[in-house]
Amino acid sequence: MIVYWHRKDLRGTDNRGLARAARADRVVPLFVLDPTVLEYASPIRVACLLEALADLRAWYRDRGSELLVVRGDAREVVPALAAERDAARVVWNEDYSGLAGERDEAVRTALEDEGIDHESVTDGLHHGPGSISPNEGEHYSVFSYFWKKWRDREKADPEPEPTAADLADLADESESEVDPIPSLSELGFDEPDADPPTVSRDAARERLETFCSEAIYRYADERDVPAAGSTSRLSTHLKWGTIGPREVYVETERALEDAPDEDARESVVAFRRQLAFREFYVHVLAFNPETVTKDFSGYENDIEWRNDRDELAAWRSGETGYPIVDAGMRQLRSEGWVHNRVRMLVASFLTKDLLVDWREGYDWYRRHLADHETSSDVAGWQWSASTGADSQPYFRVFNPTKQGREYDPDAAYIREHVPELEDVPADRIHEWPELASEERTELAPDYPDPIVDHASRREEAIAAFERARDEG
Repeated sequence: MIVYWHRKDLRGTDNRGLARAARADRVVPLFVLDPTVLEYASPIRVACLLEALADLRAWYRDRGSELLVVRGDAREVVPALAAERDAARVVWNEDYSGLAGERDEAVRTALEDEGIDHESVTDGLHHGPGSISPNEGEHYSVFSYFWKKWRDREKADPEPEPTAADLADLADESESEVDPIPSLSELGFDEPDADPPTVSRDAARERLETFCSEAIYRYADERDVPAAGSTSRLSTHLKWGTIGPREVYVETERALEDAPDEDARESVVAFRRQLAFREFYVHVLAFNPETVTKDFSGYENDIEWRNDRDELAAWRSGETGYPIVDAGMRQLRSEGWVHNRVRMLVASFLTKDLLVDWREGYDWYRRHLADHETSSDVAGWQWSASTGADSQPYFRVFNPTKQGREYDPDAAYIREHVPELEDVPADRIHEWPELASEERTELAPDYPDPIVDHASRREEAIAAFERARDEG
């Protein structure tokens, strides 16, 4: 027997570690609800996790097996389960955050102490950390160089799913011997503010196939328009592994073959570029795990963050008086997801207009995003704060008013998430920060005035970053 330890790969198809284990021996599937990991979780992400676990358990049961879901310290649970099942080896897919690395190293040590073999496999990426690098033992910190190699590197085919004969026959175990999947409350979590998205194998495949047959051909033109609905919305499925990266790439190959013209083909490539960005950020984090709390690109002096608590509270609640910013923050609370262009806008507003430390924004997103990935979110926040790898220069500060006009000209996205502005003409919505207070009161008495002046705060932010980089 081989124990296969699921983590962020909650699927049976296109799962390299599971396929590797199934080729060697019959597989006992395991998932561990580790309190050390759950300590960093949030209600919406745990809700997604539990739904994906239930879906995966049903998949195994359809094949006469069972997903064993056990609560406890992975350092104890994994070796104990392997010994109990007389397994010669434990296999899992790699995870690259600092916390995951510490956990996995502790499990390796515990298995070796028990004389149990182990193997970890690269699965959630096409190309694991270190495989695309300028020199051995290094990583790219500029995306354009990484992208050229990622784009041209051959991609593996999807892995086949195990058959019933590849899996341990656990169907006869009584229900009393199989722990039920616990509820949110049993794990100590409240219900999330947002309704969690459906996180299952079927939902992932349906979303992928629909996107690659339609919206992917508009992606290059519409991906920055939040009201267009032309993004893939695959991020939550990639986060939990209900879809495999090789499956996604194969669908983009089919889309390329079926593309009606060159513009459509370029649009498919534009989407692939985002897949590469995701891997680039994982590589950066794997080599720099400390960047979860520390700036990737240090300045000569500390950045003088204002960290005004009232302004931070207004940002969190979507009450800044900048409509596109508030729409994004309210979408976060209502959906557990935010359009990527808007993520950049609200992050820029927090770190530049309000001069609030990016770690505050990262922590808020970590608590509310269903698709929170440490690598992507740390990178995104540090990009906006001008402290990250290949980040936004400190002197380029998004103007939220201009961004709203450019990417939401009809204010459809804003009106969807800021109902106080539902009856306000689009031009007035985009002019909101420049309107007289009396006119704002007349147009939308329940929507706030701007909490800051963008132009003056932009100058303050640039000055603060220049002081931080001043070597004198």
